[in-house]
Amino acid sequence: MNSSVSDPVYLSAAAQGRLIRDRKLSPVELMQSCLARIERWNPVLRAYITVCAESAMAEARIAEREIAAGRWRGLLHGLPFGVKDQLNTKGIKTTLGSRILADNVPDHDAAVIEKLKAAGAILIGKENLHEFGKGGTIDFPYGQPRNPWHLDHNPAGSSSGSGIAPACGFTSGSLGEDTGGSVRSPAAANGIVGLRPTFGRVSRWGGVMYGWTADTIGPLTRTVEDNALFLQAIAGHDARDPLSSTRPVPDYAAALTPGLKGLTLGVVREMTWPEGVHAEVAAAMKEAIKVLEGLGATVREVSLPRAKYAVPLQLLTSDSDIAAMMLKKWLRTRWHDFDVGTRTRLAAGCLIPAAVYHRAMRGRAVVRREVLQVLAGVDALLCPTNLNPPGRIDATKETVDSAEAMQRKVILRRISTYPFSMANVPALALPMGYSGKGLPLSLQIAGKPFAEDMVFRVAHAFEQATPWHDRHPALDKLAAAGT
Repeated sequence: MNSSVSDPVYLSAAAQGRLIRDRKLSPVELMQSCLARIERWNPVLRAYITVCAESAMAEARIAEREIAAGRWRGLLHGLPFGVKDQLNTKGIKTTLGSRILADNVPDHDAAVIEKLKAAGAILIGKENLHEFGKGGTIDFPYGQPRNPWHLDHNPAGSSSGSGIAPACGFTSGSLGEDTGGSVRSPAAANGIVGLRPTFGRVSRWGGVMYGWTADTIGPLTRTVEDNALFLQAIAGHDARDPLSSTRPVPDYAAALTPGLKGLTLGVVREMTWPEGVHAEVAAAMKEAIKVLEGLGATVREVSLPRAKYAVPLQLLTSDSDIAAMMLKKWLRTRWHDFDVGTRTRLAAGCLIPAAVYHRAMRGRAVVRREVLQVLAGVDALLCPTNLNPPGRIDATKETVDSAEAMQRKVILRRISTYPFSMANVPALALPMGYSGKGLPLSLQIAGKPFAEDMVFRVAHAFEQATPWHDRHPALDKLAAAGT
């Protein structure tokens, strides 16, 4: 194939796939371009722990030959993808961002990787993360991930590298894992699209899922269409995951229709306008509502008064789940090999009494019921993905030493994502503007269980009516400025 595209890395995955199908773009040239960017910028941004350059190039050549022979498998054929280093990869290190698993090489691929490979996509590398996908890592063993829009700022977590990579043209899309916001927050911080699917929509087999009652695997991409494309490939029942749903998978691309006439959207008051919301986030949210109304939707305010309780309830339950898995296996024997932020949080999780855990699990059911009751009266819910623009890296490592700090650093940082995790409903983050410092701001759209198609419909209409998805970080200028 002879490429007619000078620099394809920032094209959407769907556009790349169509060009490859039409033999106007070579999978080999696309892979070379992505690997060149990784080689140049990964030492700065630390998106990848392991780069599979040799195998990726070999598979790109195979894909090129298959397509030339008429064996095109679909829009993902020949496209590079990365995965959070929490998903097992056959013959490739899976570290979970920890020194403890520095030499861990699984003998199998996670189910989602099997599915992407079956669609013809090519694994380009394993992406950096907070240790064990837990959040709160202070010293990253494989390098500090950095926000490509401002290097001193946080790319969010725990799927940090999975957010950085698509934003920088390192890959066509990534897979992350979301317990309380670990896909949506990196998508928001890096100016891309990230989906937490309905719990059970995507098989978790082969992923290291210590948050057993909350962990989900979801795609991070440059556009909503790309996100639908990746979800289409990985969704569906898998008998190896006992919590995998048997519901049929709809055609997500069919949901990407223009206009929102006839839809009713609810803006969640407590998750959108709480005391402490950043003025630029609030202003962007108001503009987003105007855009959605202009597309024909009816937008009204709704209330989730128990939303704030989702944060402590999630910490009391998921932290305890993860700590229980870690206690005998590593906490007692490898204490000093853990990052101090990780081990402190896990130790606290070990101290949660069983009676408190069980009461918290009942509390989660109460929050879930409230979310589902409000969703019954609207087509989707809206709020910012984060109430503040991405913060500085050094600020995210501060300690919580007062009730005021607990409210500002723990509750407000999580209140816009945890309630939808607790309700186990689909929730998607996508760009809705930029701060005065040029940092991404993000809109979140949540839907009824298994209504990813409705979430995609609303998100795609908003995306196509706004310019935000066409912006990409200017890495050369950023590095030259020394920021």
